[in-house]
Amino acid sequence: MSSRQRMTVTGSLVAASFSAVLILSGTAGADDQGPGSSKGGKAVDEAPAGVELTTLLPERISVDNSTEKTAITATVRNGGTEDSGKISLLVVGFDGLTVKGVKGCSPLADDRLPEGSNSGFSCAIDNLAAGASRSYAVDASYDLGRAGKICLPVLSENGQKTYWQQGPVPFGTTNPSPDAPATPLLLGTDNEPVNPGADELPRTGAARDLVPLGTLGASLLAAGAAGMWWSARRQPGRTAP
Repeated sequence: MSSRQRMTVTGSLVAASFSAVLILSGTAGADDQGPGSSKGGKAVDEAPAGVELTTLLPERISVDNSTEKTAITATVRNGGTEDSGKISLLVVGFDGLTVKGVKGCSPLADDRLPEGSNSGFSCAIDNLAAGASRSYAVDASYDLGRAGKICLPVLSENGQKTYWQQGPVPFGTTNPSPDAPATPLLLGTDNEPVNPGADELPRTGAARDLVPLGTLGASLLAAGAAGMWWSARRQPGRTAP
């Protein structure tokens, strides 16, 4: 093989290796939050025939320790054989996790927030085809000195039925990293406070004191219909999105 041929082959191998690094790096970046998980989810009211609605949350998120900002991907999917028709997805924050914005969705007024929550957004979906899914970029803040939970209910068009509800499910860590740039949190893990020596997470609000963490999700699921879910704070005559 001539020196020119060797240079050509070597150059091709370097270029191929560089391309592979770019592809792998891009893939790793896209998978930073890990695979989606339906942990903490349960069907509530019966969906229309052939419609199977579920939601997914990332298995891990990362909270910036200086700004307390984090990003979450919320996904709703139809695993059935028929189109869903008009539905809505709610993205609701509890305790230390506050939902600041959901791209393409509208904030819930204070009188329409579920009991015990601090923030929420409603995402109207005209139709979700069989086998299709739709993902939403969620901007949130997380107070690492507290527990934080998120809830994803999927409602009928008039809000009278809850086809599926994931959560309130916690994000957290048992190994806080106050000196690191960011703290990784895992889905389904109760957060421990960052401040050393604390034996118990702060409890805020009457709802937190009255409803233990372990039973909060169960109480919401037992309510079923969205009207019952936030009846304590909802004004008469209002309808859910």
